[in-house]
Amino acid sequence: MAVWDDLVGQARVTEQLAAAARDADAFVTEATAAAAAEGNSPHAPELEGGLIEAVAASKMTHAWLFTGPPGSGRATAARAFAAALQCVSPDRALSGSPGCGFCDGCHTALVGTHADVEVVRTDQLSIGVKETRELVRRAQLSPANGRWQVIVLEDADRLTEGAGNVLLKAVEEPAPRTVWLLCAPSIEDVLPTIRSRCRHLTLTTPAVDAVADMLVRRDGIEPALAASAARATQGHIGRARRLATDERARERRAAVLKLPLRIDDTGGCLKAAQELVDAAAEDAKQVAEEVDAKETEELRAALGAAAGTGGRLPRGTAGAMKDLQDRQKRRATRTQRDSLDLALTDLTGFYRDVLALQLGSSVAIANSEVQDALRRIAENSTPESTLRRIEAVIACRDALDRNVAPLLAVEAMTLTLRAG
Repeated sequence: MAVWDDLVGQARVTEQLAAAARDADAFVTEATAAAAAEGNSPHAPELEGGLIEAVAASKMTHAWLFTGPPGSGRATAARAFAAALQCVSPDRALSGSPGCGFCDGCHTALVGTHADVEVVRTDQLSIGVKETRELVRRAQLSPANGRWQVIVLEDADRLTEGAGNVLLKAVEEPAPRTVWLLCAPSIEDVLPTIRSRCRHLTLTTPAVDAVADMLVRRDGIEPALAASAARATQGHIGRARRLATDERARERRAAVLKLPLRIDDTGGCLKAAQELVDAAAEDAKQVAEEVDAKETEELRAALGAAAGTGGRLPRGTAGAMKDLQDRQKRRATRTQRDSLDLALTDLTGFYRDVLALQLGSSVAIANSEVQDALRRIAENSTPESTLRRIEAVIACRDALDRNVAPLLAVEAMTLTLRAG
């Protein structure tokens, strides 16, 4: 199983990354051989300089930007490339490309334990200057195994402006064997000064059939359930897997798809909005219960607190606990927003199906399990009103991005949905 096998429907991107990995492997192999021949002489810096020049003239580069719609596999592509760069299979030259998927370099990079691969994902609303400076410091280190130091930044769109400026210099003047792999939904989500210094790869939404096949092949999902999950999420790999493997996720989605039939009056609108927000808050609470207590106890132990929850902390450590509590609050806020955004995405899909029925489109219905509801609303409204409803859902998502109180934003949306 090659590292590229999890890249669904991205043949063009896979080809480009595989070519870059071949060049990168050739350069490191040659540089290592040359350094060995020199006996680690004072000419080593010159060898590294030659490596930089060679890389600049090849399909390999030190900074990459992966963009594509949610669920297209941006982070998967970046992690696969990171693994291919660390491939140490003795057969990689014969196979035509590094990235066997089985050697120690590939395996540890994919599971997140490789010493020279740092994967950064955030459960906060943004990535700040402090965290970015630490990444830049890490990027200046030489790789432990003599190949590449790889930094995978899965949420480059969450960098604050200050953090982006900190990252810029590292991308402009990279260490000889450091590779930055940045992921963002679109090129506009990254500072122009950073994206202009990256090689840009655009991923596309994979076909529904390809996602269903992947769920069956890799996750062992029953074919009918895999097809239903892939169709419902319209090719979003992560959401499709979650729907196929999590009964609770399927129940929440079913509840969201009933909302358009529950907003016949103002009271129904307000009640539906409250339930949607409460469900998102419950998601955040569950994450907090699973993670917060463990994090708190681990930090207390690290700070030398007495055994037990009520143990007194040593003098001068209250600030560290306060920082942890602040991070946990920000994570809860993001979890609630992400849960709401997922529900709003499902709602957009519902009205997209309504519009398809109204226009007599041949596009496949994504929410076939609620086809009766789709037909009822399609027959009792016009395409113009359906478009206004889709715009109302999009406006709600925009309001949440601007930090509008969730309940106010969702109430405004449900009232607009009722008015059509």
